[in-house]
Amino acid sequence: MAIRRYQAAQGEGHRDVCLIPSSAHGTNPASAAMVQMKVVVVECDQNGNIDIADLRAKAEQHSDKLSAIMLTYPSTHGVFETSVREACKIVHDNGGQVYIDGANMNAQVGLTRPGDFGGDVSHLNLHKTFCIPHGGGGPGMGPIGVKAHLAPYVSNHVVTPINGVNADSGAVSAAAFGSASILPISWAYIKMMGARGLREATELAILNANYIAKRLEASFPILYRGQHGTVAHECIIDIRPLKAASGISEEDIAKRLMDYGFHAPTMSFPVPGTLMIEPTESESLYEIDRFCDAMIAIRDEIARVESGEWPLDNNPLVNAPHTQADLMDSDWQRPYDRQLAAFPTAAVQAAKYWPAVNRVDNVFGDRQLICSCPSIDEYRD
Repeated sequence: MAIRRYQAAQGEGHRDVCLIPSSAHGTNPASAAMVQMKVVVVECDQNGNIDIADLRAKAEQHSDKLSAIMLTYPSTHGVFETSVREACKIVHDNGGQVYIDGANMNAQVGLTRPGDFGGDVSHLNLHKTFCIPHGGGGPGMGPIGVKAHLAPYVSNHVVTPINGVNADSGAVSAAAFGSASILPISWAYIKMMGARGLREATELAILNANYIAKRLEASFPILYRGQHGTVAHECIIDIRPLKAASGISEEDIAKRLMDYGFHAPTMSFPVPGTLMIEPTESESLYEIDRFCDAMIAIRDEIARVESGEWPLDNNPLVNAPHTQADLMDSDWQRPYDRQLAAFPTAAVQAAKYWPAVNRVDNVFGDRQLICSCPSIDEYRD
């Protein structure tokens, strides 16, 4: 809204096209649509980066109406966009503004700032980067930083107006301070960490993701890497070749991880048929190794399905998760033993989490209507 008000004040209120990379989270096109922008999707290249040629073509095609681009840095594909400065320049040269989605600020704090590489606006999510909880879909909130030329056009508040902001700029939210009860958490975290600690957290988030990618690369294909062979703060492992070869899906792996004591990583986003692993800075080396050991052990289990040792319709992966009731069943009709089912590693034997129920019926769940963000694919021309 600040961008639209600013452009209107410059006599360019007709600018209403927002460019969004195909790797974006669905909230990005949703944000543009909420302020009556027309979404134009920019493709990504085979390495997960924004396709600069496609970006340039679409920016020039819509230059008379280009309002903004909304991009995430590092990208949702888990790579640092090496051409991010060029991307920002292309948009600026065609009359648009640059909105940096701050979802992955935990890979930037202490190292760089969105404004350094061309951003005009960026939100700083307090969850993940600044320590507040992010369970149950929220609260996804935080401050929004803008460059000086946009400052007078940010949203105001009728009860507690902001100095220097146009009085006629209405509020987006009626809560003047957002979710005020959680703000002391972020404040305390920043104060206790200090500048050095915040930078170290960023470095550890990147290091942890690259450590996982390195440990798992012999077992699972790493879908995207940067030009130096590294990832950013998260890595995407591609399950599609394994599924084609064995019939075991990313969902089977996700459910089997419960037997190993883990909630699965993000499944089938941003790429269908993949798992996106984002350890952040919070996990210890012991916990990361425990996770990698579990994933490698699961890969070995998939190999036993591939070889025909276990049938596709009766193996530890498709039957996962295993409950106490399963193990106590006197009629155990499975080609693997109960020990492997419930206690596949020494770490699990030492500290076991018991799933309460078996796998839920996803088809049934998919038929129950819920509110969700449209897929980025729905905005393609």
